[in-house]
Amino acid sequence: MPLTLRFSRRARSQARPLRVARHRKAALLASAVSVCLLAAGAPAKPLGVGDRLYPYLGNPGYDVTSYDVSLTYPGTNDKPLQAVTTIDARTTADLERINLDFAHGDVRSVEVDGRPASFAGAGEDLVVTPDHPLSAGSWTRITVRHTSDPGAAKEQDGGWVRTSDGLAMANQADAAHLVFPCNDHPSDKAMFTFRITAPNGYTAVANGLPAGVQRAGRTTTWTYRTRHPMATELAQVSIGRSTVVHREGPHGLPIRDVVPSADARALEPWLAKTPGQIAWLENKVGPYPFETYGLLMAQASTGFELETQTLSLFEKDMFTESSLPRWYKESIMVHELSHQWFGDSVSPRTWSDVWLNEGHATWYEALYAEETAHRSLADRMKSAYAASDSWRAAGGPPGLPKPPSPGQKIGIFRPNIYDGAALVLYALRQEIGRSAFERLEREWARAHRDSTASSDDFVRLASTVSGRDLSGFFKAWLYGEKTPPMPGHPDWKVSDPARSAKPGRKASGPVKASKRAKARTGR
Repeated sequence: MPLTLRFSRRARSQARPLRVARHRKAALLASAVSVCLLAAGAPAKPLGVGDRLYPYLGNPGYDVTSYDVSLTYPGTNDKPLQAVTTIDARTTADLERINLDFAHGDVRSVEVDGRPASFAGAGEDLVVTPDHPLSAGSWTRITVRHTSDPGAAKEQDGGWVRTSDGLAMANQADAAHLVFPCNDHPSDKAMFTFRITAPNGYTAVANGLPAGVQRAGRTTTWTYRTRHPMATELAQVSIGRSTVVHREGPHGLPIRDVVPSADARALEPWLAKTPGQIAWLENKVGPYPFETYGLLMAQASTGFELETQTLSLFEKDMFTESSLPRWYKESIMVHELSHQWFGDSVSPRTWSDVWLNEGHATWYEALYAEETAHRSLADRMKSAYAASDSWRAAGGPPGLPKPPSPGQKIGIFRPNIYDGAALVLYALRQEIGRSAFERLEREWARAHRDSTASSDDFVRLASTVSGRDLSGFFKAWLYGEKTPPMPGHPDWKVSDPARSAKPGRKASGPVKASKRAKARTGR
């Protein structure tokens, strides 16, 4: 649906996916003039934080400290949810306007600090003009009343995922703003509260810990709060006819899994593996970084699994179909679990740093398969080395991925940032030795917990831990067009990219571990 301001012809001509409805009567007269002037004299413009891969993602001028997202599910997953999103933020610059990322719903009203504000759509931004300028260093509260549309957005991937009995979220990398207004970039992490109202008989679960359940007539409202900051791309809300299975992990960690009620018994053997997998990873990289963990087994066909914070999303069928070997399924569980440290707790400062997420998750996926199922890590890395030049040619080097193709905004998820990036970690371990590498991994997770970090941060820490300047090593491995020689393996050879590459073939979605491993199950 196009943007509809209903105040001027020029405003209507700037049609975008965001749909802006009439203000409430109390704010209509106050806002109509300002919106009309905005459209006629100074059109709203989309902004961004300058991310190399997603230039219009995120917004400058403020730092979000918390989101309060209230969602009312109508009982069917093909109609919009009614929603109210409240954002608390601190301004970092003088602002006459506030740009929010939001591109798939009706905006009914906006308030800034309790007073009606005018608003307009620009690109994938919701541009809010408060009734007074905001000075740098001030606190502000933005309240947006809107709908959240589970229908597919034009030329957009992600956001709400329809399941057989409700909804779940898949917001990586740039789709949280298809669900709720936000500053949709991992560099601006914040605390979250979710309040989900659904008809009785449904169960709602979200990131963090439960903070209350209230039943009122035919509906129930579920509240969840995070205890650690979270990037918008990691938000998760599940609404369905589900069962929540509880157990205890290491050190009394509460684990809760969300599964279709009819499949709870069949899935239990898989769910029971999580505490041991957490203990295995804690032994490698240090304490689990969050307040809870669990698996969301969705009855949906996504083609990927996703590391949403404290509640990883999985296709239920991955665990019930018999064609996939057990070792593979367990290693994919570890892949998404590893992300809780690498990508969730330590988030990428820019999307060009995504190799730090996927390379580490792929590394521990492969290491777990080696230690528990005798699947050789060296053999996997040798195969990756052979293909590495082809991956670099197709998708860019691991530390400098090529931008996504038009219409394929999540096309950065290519093999170069999965096995290609894990290959960088293997080369690093070969270069500095196992002991220094393992110290580096633990210190990385500790030093940047609940924060963001960049490739340069990793290079500096690796140099410090190893006691030598590794900038030249990383320059070649992260940014070179060709794969450098593998330390300790002078016999390893790369394949000719001209023969093995397939020009024009791009990823059409997140090439998460499941797709890659399915292609490897015959090895």
